[in-house]
Amino acid sequence: MKVTKSEIVISAVKPAQYPEGDLPEIALAGRSNVGKSSFINRMINRKSLARISSKPGKTQTLNFYIINDVMYFVDVPGYGYAKVSKSEKETWGKMIETYFTGREQLKAVVLIVDLRHPPTNDDVMMYDFLKHYEIPVIVIATKADKIPKGKWQKHLKVVKETLDIEKGDIVVLFSSETGLGKEEAWKAIHTFTHIHEREEENV
Repeated sequence: MKVTKSEIVISAVKPAQYPEGDLPEIALAGRSNVGKSSFINRMINRKSLARISSKPGKTQTLNFYIINDVMYFVDVPGYGYAKVSKSEKETWGKMIETYFTGREQLKAVVLIVDLRHPPTNDDVMMYDFLKHYEIPVIVIATKADKIPKGKWQKHLKVVKETLDIEKGDIVVLFSSETGLGKEEAWKAIHTFTHIHEREEENV
C-alpha cells in the first residue's frame, strides 16, 4: 500500500473519545520497548509521526493514526515495563481491554515481538487473550536486521513455538531499519481491512 497521507487524530483513554465513523482499525500491541513506533513510521514512510521515546512505557493513551483516509493504526500502551506503577498498569490494562473487546471497528491486532529473544510471558498472555476473544492476530517478528540471515528461521521457530501459534495465523519477519517484511505486513493487514475497495471508492 502506498501511503500518501497519515496523521495522528486523537489520543484517547475512553470509548467516548474514539473517532466516529466505520473505518477499519488495526491495533498495535507489544512490549514497551519492542519498536511499535518504529514499525508505524516504517509502514507509513514517515520518520517521526509516531514519537519514538527513549523512555519505555511513555505511551499512556490509545493513539489513533489515520492512514490515507481509509483506515486507522491504533497504538496501545506497551506492556511489561517494570517502572510503571501497579495502579497505572491496571488502568492501562482496563483501557486496552475495553478497546479490544468492545470496538466493532477493530479488525485485527498486530502483535510485535522481538525476533532476537523468545517471546516473554506478557507476549504469550497477550496472544492468548486475543485468541480467547477471537480477535485476529498478525505477529510481527521485528529487529531481523540484528540477526544474521542464516539464523532467521531458527529464531522464527522459537517465536512460533513459544506463542503456540495457531494454524493459519500470519507471522511476518520484519525490520524497521531495512524495510524487510513491509509489503508482507501490508498484505496481511489488507486481508482484514479490505481497504483496496475503499481506496478505489475514494479515487
